[in-house]
Amino acid sequence: MLKNAPMYSYVPVADLERARKFYEGPLELGPGRKFGPGLSFECGKGTGFFMYPSPGAGTSKASTAFWQVDDIEAEVAALEARGVVFEEYDMPGLKTVNRIATGGGAKTAWFKDTEGNILAVSQRI
Repeated sequence: MLKNAPMYSYVPVADLERARKFYEGPLELGPGRKFGPGLSFECGKGTGFFMYPSPGAGTSKASTAFWQVDDIEAEVAALEARGVVFEEYDMPGLKTVNRIATGGGAKTAWFKDTEGNILAVSQRI
């Protein structure tokens, strides 16, 4: 049954207003809708995520969520133009070139939100 159910991500934040400004501003995902103690954001194809206050915000060393895009180079350029700073990685099995890593059938670029959460944009190849 879960296979046919929509899935949504949770994004923990330390400062809801600061995070809201980032997601609604540079990421252009707003406006977030008030939902309980947090905010709900809608994304493409019926997907979305719930942002909520949490003392665990930004503590994960893994990606919290990613957006699947059609043209990663264009998306990275557009986000950078709005002030998003991308991570650079150089470790065994993962090396970014011009902020983008290629491997595993995808091109991916990672950035952090104002709360330290690791997010990404990814293009299947």
